[in-house]
Amino acid sequence: MSTPATDCKRSIEIEIPLDQVERARERVTNSIKERVRLPGFRPGKAPVSMIQSRFEGEIRHEVLDVLLPEAFRERVQKEDLKVVGQPNISDLQFEAGQPIRFKAEFEVAPEFELSEYRGLPVKYEEPSVTDEEVGKRLETMLESKAEYPNQDPRPIESGDYVLVHLKTLSGVAEAIEQDVQIHVGAEDTVPGFNEALLGANPDDVKEVEITYPEDYGQENLSGKTVRFEITPKFIRKKELPPLDDEFARDLGDYQNLDELREAVRKSIYHEKQYVAQQEAKEALIDRLVEGNDFPIPEAYIDRQIENQVRMQLRSLAGQGVDPSKIKLDWEKVKENQRDKAVRNVRASLLLEKIAGKEGIAATKDEVDRELQRIARQEREAVAVTRARLEKEGALGRIAGAIQTEKTLQFLFDQAQKQA
Repeated sequence: MSTPATDCKRSIEIEIPLDQVERARERVTNSIKERVRLPGFRPGKAPVSMIQSRFEGEIRHEVLDVLLPEAFRERVQKEDLKVVGQPNISDLQFEAGQPIRFKAEFEVAPEFELSEYRGLPVKYEEPSVTDEEVGKRLETMLESKAEYPNQDPRPIESGDYVLVHLKTLSGVAEAIEQDVQIHVGAEDTVPGFNEALLGANPDDVKEVEITYPEDYGQENLSGKTVRFEITPKFIRKKELPPLDDEFARDLGDYQNLDELREAVRKSIYHEKQYVAQQEAKEALIDRLVEGNDFPIPEAYIDRQIENQVRMQLRSLAGQGVDPSKIKLDWEKVKENQRDKAVRNVRASLLLEKIAGKEGIAATKDEVDRELQRIARQEREAVAVTRARLEKEGALGRIAGAIQTEKTLQFLFDQAQKQA
């Protein structure tokens, strides 16, 4: 009998009949007899009693390896238990002429009833796009088409872009000598450069002492006072194209500037709508999790914590940090990540159950579109991408991610939106 439990842990006692044990013991003994060589006997001809005496430990081990998983599997299937992870075997009794008895402790997938999930209240307001936002986006597009023609030699003015030859004289461990473009008078230009360049002419050679702020972007310069020799080489002026119908047509399939403005407005709207909907969906998940309390297997939580840590390490690697040099205190990591993992696992189980009730699933076309997107991103043929992801076992995860997103969209569509 299964012991009752309020969590996901279960315990069952199993007995394997003696005749089944003896048959398994005979099969294992004969298998060993055929493959071992003993002095004085041809292969397969050694007496069974000698095999049983010499290889008692190995026979016992192989019998258990065969019978325990098989007996456990049959029992949980008979009781319709959805086992999570591997069972822990204890109280093993395996004596000659006796049935095998053991206790198996394990976890099962949770069973729970969903609370109401349609019409959940959520804070959401359709975004609006101002003329100012459209104007700023158009300015950015103009900036991307800017040109910087060289100017005839003259004194440098605020607003000029100046190609300067820089050479360090002191203040840094490794000397720097390079050409850089400096936007004179700009907010993000170190003030010392602005002062030294204003009024100077091309080919003037100056020495200047620059003190960099502590939060300067380059570590080798932040907080340091460096003496430079600077030589302006060329003065350039930024020239923007006119914001007109021709500019719109140059950008793509737009007949005039009004069409471009409308396309920009729609683009900004969709960006803001996506962000607002994602925030609303996260709020809906939180509401679902709060309204559905049920036990979760520790195996699920451990797996989720591992996934969270793996993603964080991948993110650090992308920032140039070597994950192999990070020493993890796994117990502390589990403690810190547990609440987040419980929330994410519960959310995943809830969304999966809602998807089942509502018949929400990823279609073949949707999976194919995602494969095509990944193939374009990886710059490889779709067939190559499919084969690689099949080998990695990732196609199921892709379908699962699509199903999750569709379920979240369903919840959002059904929700009561409140401003």
